[in-house]
Amino acid sequence: MPDVAASTSVMIAVCTLNEADNIAPLVTQLRAAVPAAKILVVDDNSPDGTAESVSGLMHQDPLLQIVVRRNERGLGSAIRHAMQSAVEDQFTLFVNLDADFSHDPAQIPQLIERATESPEIDVVIGSRYVAGGKIVGWPLHRKFMSGMVNRFATLCLRLPVKDCSGSMRCYRVAALERIGMSNVRIDGYAVLEELLVILRRSGSKFAEVPITFTDRQVGESKLTLREAVRSMSQIIALAFKR
Repeated sequence: MPDVAASTSVMIAVCTLNEADNIAPLVTQLRAAVPAAKILVVDDNSPDGTAESVSGLMHQDPLLQIVVRRNERGLGSAIRHAMQSAVEDQFTLFVNLDADFSHDPAQIPQLIERATESPEIDVVIGSRYVAGGKIVGWPLHRKFMSGMVNRFATLCLRLPVKDCSGSMRCYRVAALERIGMSNVRIDGYAVLEELLVILRRSGSKFAEVPITFTDRQVGESKLTLREAVRSMSQIIALAFKR
């Protein structure tokens, strides 16, 4: 596959909390996958040394940057911060993925390629639920529950996609600028659905490409039962918001 990012300005954002064991190898693989991209790590002041691990790589990678947020927490506000940076720095495409290797950096070029060849598409979603998509490492009951919850969310929010909760996505920065980051207000995981709802209502079109999602091998998931319940309530609230 050609380097589709070579002639397109791309920012890749990774939002982190206690990912010291994953972040250095992840940055290395991101750089190999998209050599010309800027990589922005937004860290919520992790006590495990995540920021120090990134800082140790920056002297040899001028396109790597870290922002440590000492007074804020939450995936939603971290993603907003990264997206606003992409808007202000006038990148063309913004890519987001998890820091725990559940998303394979080697699959990013296919998202960028789809966005590059289809200028009418504002969001390319790395999807677990389209033909060719896979989930590896989850027991059957977890796959079933995830699929049911995701199906409920897409129907409830009337989104024309099969995977509305996965965070591996490529956004057109012009579309993010159009909606305005101040209109994205959820701080938790439901921000992923909120972004699609706001973009959809602004006229954006979506596409999905299959990816393989792999359960994390190192570290602990940040998605607690409390956060899952809160996300579901926020999704229901989004359905009635106009």
